[in-house]
This record gives sequence, C-alpha cells and structure tokens, in this order.
Amino acid sequence: MSAVEVIRAAALDGVPHGFLGRRGGLSHGIHAGLNVGLGSEDAPETVAANRALARDAVLPGAALVAVHQVHSADVVTATAPFPDDARPPADALVTDRPGLLLGIVTADCVPVLAADMAAGVVGAAHAGWKGAIGGVTDALVAAMERLGARRDRIAAATGPCIGRASYEVDDAFADRFAADDPANERFFSAGRAGHHMFDIEAYVAARLAAAGIGRVETLGLDTYGDAARFFSYRRATHRGEPGYGRQLSLIGLPDQRPS
Repeated sequence: MSAVEVIRAAALDGVPHGFLGRRGGLSHGIHAGLNVGLGSEDAPETVAANRALARDAVLPGAALVAVHQVHSADVVTATAPFPDDARPPADALVTDRPGLLLGIVTADCVPVLAADMAAGVVGAAHAGWKGAIGGVTDALVAAMERLGARRDRIAAATGPCIGRASYEVDDAFADRFAADDPANERFFSAGRAGHHMFDIEAYVAARLAAAGIGRVETLGLDTYGDAARFFSYRRATHRGEPGYGRQLSLIGLPDQRPS
C-alpha cells in the first residue's frame, strides 16, 4: 500500500484540509486504492478502513462528518458526526466546532472547500452540475455567514473534478445554462455536432467569485484523464466497468483542547 496522497490548496494554507485521490488505501480491482464510497460495491469494512486512513492523513483524531449527497443545494450545520446509516440528505456542510472534519465524496463532480479562519468557520460542498446551477455554493457561503464568517474573508478552493476536455454535453444541457445566465456560454466550447465541452470547475469558481468570496483557487486536476490518480464515474461508464470508486475532500478545525 502506498502512502495516502493529500493535495492541498495554497488558498487554504494553515487550515487542515486535503483533496484526496485514489493513491494509498486498501481496495483492489476497479476500486483499487483509497475508495471511500459508502455506496460503492466495495467491501464495507475496506471502505471504512480507507475513510479512517483519509481522516488521519488530514486531521488525525478528528471525527469525520459526512452527508448523504443527493445533487441538491441543501446545506447542514454540523455539530457532531452523523451515523453512516442516518446521514442527512444534503450536498454541503459547515461547522465552527474544532475536532470535526467535514468530508465530501466525489467521482467527477467538483469538491469545494472553504474557510474563514478569523471566524473559525469551515465548509465543504459537493457541486455536480445540478447542485452547481441550483446554487449549492451560494448556500454554503450563506451558511458560513450564519456561523460568523464574512464572505470577503472566506478563501475557497475547487479540487479534482472532470475537466473541460473530458466533459462532453449535448445542446440541451448547454442551453439550460445559457437560459439561466447568457454569460454562462463562456464555460462551453465547441465539440462534435450537437455537443459542447463544459468547464464545470470554472463555472463553480465563477459562482464563488460572484458570491463575493475573498479568494478562489482552482486546482485544474482532471479526474477523467488521470486514471492512476483519481476515480471517475464517467471514465468507468465509458469503459463499461460494473462500478467505480469515490474520493474524499476534507476540511476541519483542529481541536485546541489540551491533551
């Protein structure tokens, strides 16, 4: 087993966080590496062990908090971990509680990590295209503000996700975004007849910037195009594989209590 790879963003320097891929971990076969998907076909005990490895690579001893992701714009405020079988349906989490580590699972969608360290508030969001156009990042920022954050102080980063070169969509998909805001046409480039290539990471970053976030960083890492490093739902589908792994993005506040 190789070491868990933790990809960090300069915008979140000083904040315990990490975007993880598939390197490290205990899974085999199509899930090989650090598969953390509770809904995958992988052995549940292996997934649990991988999630513990991921947690310890970012904030050892923290309590991992996750939701049941449903491609919504819903956000929950976490004060304690949720049982795996009772995770609330949502696609973003925020907290001001030290010792909690917020986790978002992805396999092509955009993971967003955010922090206002002056306020001691962090957040994480899962932005698939439905949640992104539905305003999940706006909901994340508003929830952080309710805990005392200020949007001009919030730093955010987008992690590994499907890149423009790998994300082909049809006319109807592009038209949906253009109808929401004509300026969204800039996130699409020409593809084969009747199709376009969509830059979902740039779209999510633009939504964050439009919300007044102080600093937004995009990592530009394509999950589809790097099979050795990342899981990808679309790549697995194109290959006709019977399942796919998921990767975890994490952010938290260190527990300041004396040991």
